[in-house]
Amino acid sequence: MPIFTDVSVSDPRAVTLLTEYFADRALSFPAAQGTYRPAFPTPEQFVPPRGVFLLLSDGDEAVGCGGIRRLTDTPDGNPRYEIKHLWLQPHVRGRGWGRVLLTELEHRASQFGAVEVVLDTNASLESAAALYQRSGYRDIAAYNDNPNATNWYRKVLSSDSTLLTSAQQVEETP
Repeated sequence: MPIFTDVSVSDPRAVTLLTEYFADRALSFPAAQGTYRPAFPTPEQFVPPRGVFLLLSDGDEAVGCGGIRRLTDTPDGNPRYEIKHLWLQPHVRGRGWGRVLLTELEHRASQFGAVEVVLDTNASLESAAALYQRSGYRDIAAYNDNPNATNWYRKVLSSDSTLLTSAQQVEETP
């Protein structure tokens, strides 16, 4: 089972994974949509309770990452978080770990009081879109001006969301 570690986005392991992620996207970004424009996350946006950034490890090797950050509240004043930079190295894809990481990020958002999470993606990431839809995300209008995004999703979190980590190891670092 994968291990989660809370880290700063400036942690060298996070920087390595994010650099790999951005390089991967630049290579596969649809030419008709122009050039992929990476944006490294701002560290203070991923510090509790504003957010968190997680590494997903297979043993001692960090093989994936993802984070949540608080956005403006919903129109009725409830906290809303955005899922960012959910990515796994190619050699660990297909194990269901994308869903495990997504679920953990949703749970963390719920712990911070979120009633919904949103995310953006590109239509060329068909597997990601399928994961989001299978996980209960629904299409919404654009909520940001991300030049790399073509699709935006929202999921309402249930108040009884449960942690998958009962069957996983979770590690936290300061």
